[in-house]
Amino acid sequence: MMKSIYICFGLILVFQLFFSNYSSGQSFQMPRIIAYYHGDTGEVEKYEVEKLTHIIYSFLHLKGNFLYDTPSDSAQLSKLIKLKQRNPGLKVLISLGGWGGCETCPVVFSTNGGRQDFSNSVNSLLLKYGADGIDLDWEYPALPSIPGHPYSSDDKQNFTALLKVLRGKIGENYEISFAAGGFEDFLTKSVEWEKVMPLVNYVNLMNYDIVNGNSTHTGHHTPLYSNSAQNESTDFTVNFLRKKGIPSEKIIIGAAFYGRLFSEVDSINNGIYRSGKFKSYVNYKDINKIINAAEGYEFFYDEEAKACWAYNMESKIFGTFDDKISVKIKAQYVLDNKLGGIMFWSLNGDVYSGGLLETIYNVINERKKH
Repeated sequence: MMKSIYICFGLILVFQLFFSNYSSGQSFQMPRIIAYYHGDTGEVEKYEVEKLTHIIYSFLHLKGNFLYDTPSDSAQLSKLIKLKQRNPGLKVLISLGGWGGCETCPVVFSTNGGRQDFSNSVNSLLLKYGADGIDLDWEYPALPSIPGHPYSSDDKQNFTALLKVLRGKIGENYEISFAAGGFEDFLTKSVEWEKVMPLVNYVNLMNYDIVNGNSTHTGHHTPLYSNSAQNESTDFTVNFLRKKGIPSEKIIIGAAFYGRLFSEVDSINNGIYRSGKFKSYVNYKDINKIINAAEGYEFFYDEEAKACWAYNMESKIFGTFDDKISVKIKAQYVLDNKLGGIMFWSLNGDVYSGGLLETIYNVINERKKH
């Protein structure tokens, strides 16, 4: 009898240790593979959605105090929900905002009435579509973004207040996530991390656009690690959150299924960390058509940052992007650091099969085999 008690106690202890790092209402799961998706959902059926755990519809916007779905949104969300027939475990989330898509958020979320109205509308939309949660993509609380768009230092506290009301309204059965800027100002000025993270399932770190359309110098736009020339990186954001006491399983790192090109870049250092002018955004599926040896590009790899780039000496064009090597290393980083998963912007940028999604999936799936 005493032996049975010891065995029972031991099993309980193992169970408690196994789940002790997970918030109430959350069960252990393999690392998430999360895709943001925008545009024509007729195309989404061509992708290997069976390799995803989540897909986030991007984006819905505010109409007054309420999250609003247009007829186009309705049609596309319905198509995404149907993907569950192919992947029963797939979670479909709706998303608010995006770059330039949250102009009225500071005003609406500054009052309890606005927060209540918004949360009620979210609840209604989740029920309407049978969706699994919401991702908040407010870019960015308490920081300037699009010229003329309002922001206030109070946004930081109002974001916390919003999440409290939203969680109270939709309950624990729906997921709440938010997109976080992968740069130091966002990390230090936009979010009350210790108050916010208990209210959400996870945070989607936008570990891309570190070098972006407003940049006047080249660099890695989505480096995994920092180097002497670039402090901000995926690892930088992960370490910042860990020092705040954020559970690793709530941290989702970001990968970029696109690149950025800069023109008027001189050849010193093969174009990296040099003055340049932003030229264009290019999806991963088009990179090989534009950036290749036949066009005069030479490819380089930064062993310290675990990031690649390309440079064309003749045209003076520099390119920064993720490729199969860099996303493979990022996926392994998720496993090595026991993080919650990896997300990317956006599925539309990938090839239909054999691309970046498949590369990520193969790394994550290898863990399942063991």
